[in-house]
Amino acid sequence: MTRFIHDRFAKDLLTELLSPIGTVNIGHDVTAEVREIDVYFIPMTVIPEYSATLGLLGKMADTTAIFEPFRNPITVGEVISCMSKLWDLRGELERQARRENTRYDDAKLPTLWILTPTASKAMLEGFGAIPKPEHWMEGIYFLPRHLKSAMVVIHQLPETPETMWLRILGKGKVQQRAIGELSSLATDDPLRIIALELLYQLQSNLVTEPQQELQPEERELIMAIPSLFRQQLEAAQQQGIEQGIEQGIEQGRQAQQRLILENFLQGRFGEINSQMTAFLSPISKLPAAEFTMLLLAISMLTVDEAGKQQAVRLLAENVLKMRQNELGDLLPTGLTNLLALPVDELTLFVEQLPQLSADELRTRLE
Repeated sequence: MTRFIHDRFAKDLLTELLSPIGTVNIGHDVTAEVREIDVYFIPMTVIPEYSATLGLLGKMADTTAIFEPFRNPITVGEVISCMSKLWDLRGELERQARRENTRYDDAKLPTLWILTPTASKAMLEGFGAIPKPEHWMEGIYFLPRHLKSAMVVIHQLPETPETMWLRILGKGKVQQRAIGELSSLATDDPLRIIALELLYQLQSNLVTEPQQELQPEERELIMAIPSLFRQQLEAAQQQGIEQGIEQGIEQGRQAQQRLILENFLQGRFGEINSQMTAFLSPISKLPAAEFTMLLLAISMLTVDEAGKQQAVRLLAENVLKMRQNELGDLLPTGLTNLLALPVDELTLFVEQLPQLSADELRTRLE
């Protein structure tokens, strides 16, 4: 069903937009029944300028949050299911607090944001959902305080730059207009590039679906996306970029991962030392899954000098693992020898690493 294609797009877009400022888990399991939270976000790195570029989504991400996006108007049963996930998570956090002999703080329970294209008046009234115009814009309805939940009615949001990233998750003309607004971003903007990549994947997935399953609005969406890619290609040609859009997307991803890593290390350890700096460029080229696992590993280290040195070792280890097949059993020794180099030599070695032959690599690390 095409619903799952749109669900995947929504989760991927939210993950890409939120990952620079926190940890994003997709499909977080809760309870023995295994109900999956769509997107579970925990803020970690404070980057006010970046959060501002996300507009309303950035404001929602100020605190720990659960995002449950829906392609079609939400039903009563789906709202109840979303809230059940929140209460299951609350029980999980309470049990964790007991195991750790700490006091559970309900203030740390995430806010549940239910994203729906439309919602009837009866639906909103039935759950006691009301707007808070003094703090939040039109289209956002909060359930009673202790329920820690809100419905975001995407098609009611004002069509301003502040709401663009949420309206891209809407439907029909609302979604198409939001996608069109991406053209107002600079062609080298990493968020524009990432959004285009995900939209292209969405288009490809929809095209491969049996035509009878596509709704008219989905056919219109398929036709709307290519114009943005033409703009990107024309801009690339004007700037003399011959590598094309695919390389631009990869460069944007690497630039974003480097920014995430820099802010993460600085936020956790207070500074980025010279050894860390030497590894920033190669680490930014890691595949997204490996990059995320590295951040999670560093997040579990102690916030002191010993933790900082362990972080440097993890960075170095991940860089050398890029050549693991050539190093074989020399990897542990090579890692120790690499970290023993003076900073200038270490930096030069890391820069030269991609060009070194297998024999040169082993010789320099033995």
